[in-house]
This record gives sequence, C-alpha cells and structure tokens, in this order.
Amino acid sequence: MPAIRILLVNPNTTASMTDRMLAAASTVAAQGTELIAATAGYGPESIEGYYDEVFSIPPMLDAVNAHPDVAGIVVGCFDDTGVDAARCVASVPVIGICQAAMQVASIVSGSFTVVTTLARSAPAIEHLARRYGYADLCRKVRASEIPVLALEDAASGARDRLRSEVRRALDEDGCESIVLGCAGMVDMARSLSEELAVPVVEGVTAAVKIVEGLATLGKRPEKYVIP
Repeated sequence: MPAIRILLVNPNTTASMTDRMLAAASTVAAQGTELIAATAGYGPESIEGYYDEVFSIPPMLDAVNAHPDVAGIVVGCFDDTGVDAARCVASVPVIGICQAAMQVASIVSGSFTVVTTLARSAPAIEHLARRYGYADLCRKVRASEIPVLALEDAASGARDRLRSEVRRALDEDGCESIVLGCAGMVDMARSLSEELAVPVVEGVTAAVKIVEGLATLGKRPEKYVIP
C-alpha cells in the first residue's frame, strides 16, 4: 500500500505550535504515514474566537492548495477554522481537531467537558458541539482564561491554571472525560489522563488517526463546491 500523506495545517503563524502538533502526531502515526506540517504564512499569531478566524482562513487555504498530493487534511485549530472552506477546494477528507476530539470523546465516554483558553472562544465551540451533534454529551465549555500563546511560555503558569480548570470540571460538571479545547494543549493530554485517571482527549492525534482510517478504507468525498 502506498504511503498515506497527511497535511497538518496550522492556521495561525506560530511555528512552535505547529512543531508541537507535529511531534504529538508523529507519536501515533502508523508506519507508512507521512505527516506534512504547514504554518500559515501570514495572519494572526493565535486564533481566539470568530474575529481571528476570518483572517486565518485565506493563508490556511493557501497551504491547502500548495499540497494537493495528500490523502487527507487536518486543520489544527479547535475552532475548526476554515474547515468548510477547505472542503470546497480539496478532494480529500478534511477534518478539524474539534470534530475529531468530540468524536473520540463520545466513543470512550458518555459525556465530556471542553476546557479551552479564553471565554471569547467558547461560543464557537458551543456552536460546533451543536453542529456535530454532541450538544447533549457536552456538559460544559469552560474557559480557563489563558491566552493561547501563554501555553508556549513555560514560565506563564498557564499549564497549572489549565490543570486546575480540568480538575474543577471533573468535580463540578459530572463529565466522564475531558476534551482539551486548543491545539496549544496538544502535549498535555497524555500526562493529564494518567494523572487524573480519566480520558483526556486532544484533537490533533485523534484527527490524524481518523484521516488514516479513511485513507485505508479508500473513502474520499465528492468534490464539494469549487470546481
């Protein structure tokens, strides 16, 4: 079977975040899967709500169009920024990490809470939970009031605040699992899951495995809108 080539595209311009997503994805990718990481060439450094999303979509589509020879595309932003637009120009499966994470959480648990960064990101995530059919399983979308880029700074205390919010979610929400609602949290899921003894899901690795599965099954979408 030929190699499965997957494009992992970061719609923001923070290359260090792309590097961390790629490192995490590489730990779960099957033998024979080639991961291609792309960072937006212009636009916002982080995506924190609807306003930032608007400016992130054109550079993300540039990256998608620059890599036509892939089996699938993972959009590495928890707002699933530009996923619908990417599906208009790609003839391969495109999945955002929010949809992937909620899908996995719904399989391994009966309910979940999303813990994200800033409160202004919550409405987009709540909308996606409804759109994807997970509103009844999503107990709450919690904002830990961490700027996305603080997750890049080990001295910021952001990771400790996130850990505290995750614990509050488990104590107060009646949820069976946690979904980490930001690509910048990609390297925290495994340690939190071990520490708290509950499933803690992040969407980058989940999305890579979903795309691999679709490629193995030979499932490709019909050409969506743009000829």
